[in-house]
Amino acid sequence: MARMFLIVLAVIAAAIATVACSPIRALNAIVPTDSYEFETVAYGPGERRQLDVYAPRASAERVRPAEGWPLVVFFYGGSWNHGERAQYRFVGEALAARGIVTVIPDYRLYPEVRYPDFLKDNAAATAWALREAGRLGADPKRVFVMGHSAGGYNAAMMAVDARWLSAEGVKPTQLAGWIGLAGAYEFLPIENPEVKPVFWHPNSPPESQPIRYVSASVPRTFLGAAPVDDLINPERNTRQMATQLQSAGVPVNVQFYPRTNHVTLIGAFSAPLRFLAPVLEDVVEFVKTTPLR
Repeated sequence: MARMFLIVLAVIAAAIATVACSPIRALNAIVPTDSYEFETVAYGPGERRQLDVYAPRASAERVRPAEGWPLVVFFYGGSWNHGERAQYRFVGEALAARGIVTVIPDYRLYPEVRYPDFLKDNAAATAWALREAGRLGADPKRVFVMGHSAGGYNAAMMAVDARWLSAEGVKPTQLAGWIGLAGAYEFLPIENPEVKPVFWHPNSPPESQPIRYVSASVPRTFLGAAPVDDLINPERNTRQMATQLQSAGVPVNVQFYPRTNHVTLIGAFSAPLRFLAPVLEDVVEFVKTTPLR
């Protein structure tokens, strides 16, 4: 029986690894529904400006802190070409079950928009979360942004480049921290053919790169990656970003997970794949132990 269970897990992991940056819907089939309260909200006009909220359901084992739960805004990946929030219910549930309000927004994608318009959507969703945190039962002082792959880029830009949140009347300094998982932080010249038109190749603007905006004012950071990643080079991106932040005096927790790849890094938030790496546990610990700024 144990051997069969491991075989099933291996098959699921292999299936996920073949679906680019988006986890397969099968991961959501076994997600519990009794650990969270759910709502969908429009944070702007249009179908791609909606978000899902997974709020922890209080219980004897999960007691809401007096000041409120922490809150994470999660941006999914997909090379800014594809992805939808419903695919990441397994992320929302995993965090909500551990006492973290989780907001998962959709945002406009190519070819509808190119850089920087999707960042404007990300900023509007983040500003919404900062303003609505109290209503959601969360602590407005413990709001984080998190992303995987292209979503890691989005999260980074919210935390390091003040242009986007400032346009929404808030500031990166209002964030308690940010989390990047296999994120893209320095990727010019662009090699991925899907990404080239998103960033106006061959005239990709240098100011589009998060690493250019590293400073001492950046919030506390958690960076996670697979040691080998054929889509986003972990040394050029995760390692280099960590080094730059540390040099600027920003507290950084950087972790590499040798049993993961680009996709299973986020897949490890789901129950069947948690055996691959403690990514979920590490992110939860970072969120819950990060001191207030």
